[in-house]
Amino acid sequence: MLGGLHETLVSIKQRDPAARSLLEVALLYPGLRALFFYRIAHSLWLAQLTFLARFVSELGRLLSGIEIHPGAQIGRRLFIDHGIGVVVGETAIIGDDVTLYHGVTLGGMAATQSQNGRRHPIVENDVVIGAGAQVLGPITVGKGARVGANAVALKDVPPGVTVVGIPAQVAAPRTPASAAAFAPYGTCDDTADPTGKTIYALMAEIHRLEQRLSQLEADGSRRAQPEKKLEPILGREG
Repeated sequence: MLGGLHETLVSIKQRDPAARSLLEVALLYPGLRALFFYRIAHSLWLAQLTFLARFVSELGRLLSGIEIHPGAQIGRRLFIDHGIGVVVGETAIIGDDVTLYHGVTLGGMAATQSQNGRRHPIVENDVVIGAGAQVLGPITVGKGARVGANAVALKDVPPGVTVVGIPAQVAAPRTPASAAAFAPYGTCDDTADPTGKTIYALMAEIHRLEQRLSQLEADGSRRAQPEKKLEPILGREG
């Protein structure tokens, strides 16, 4: 257990430039505090001591602001940065080296479990989920994927891509260079939200149609005006 704690501390320090020392991470980071209580609660859950597991889980939530159901399955070196408002549901599965930011929800979409026995997402290794993102239902976020801040993912996210928007859509594939670098908040460099792109394109089309309509109305008004007739001038005196 101590070995696992040390590797988690090291991995957090590597991913957070604000971390000054391993001691600071160990004592002052709420994400690590939440994981400590989760590990105890999960052991109790596996031992069928479900009420006691939920009690320990509730203590962890009160002390960290992070709610992790003791039935969830969490791999190694999870980093929950800032942490307030993070919710991890009962049947969620989180792989190794995953990063979650504040306000992330790994939630269920149904009152009963699906055919595969899950209501919550699977988050594979090396995934980054940005602040406020909602990953909902028994979907899978593939290895190395990023879910941008405030995105709402309702369908499977392919490995190695960045998704953004509501509902989440693929914004960019990850290149080997970007995949090797840690991306805070699940950002995708200089890639616009595909939903935003669509909205901007629609606005541009509406503007073009309005200009065309104005032009047609102006042409119609000119054609509707009666032509002025020149009256002959008779008997003009010289």
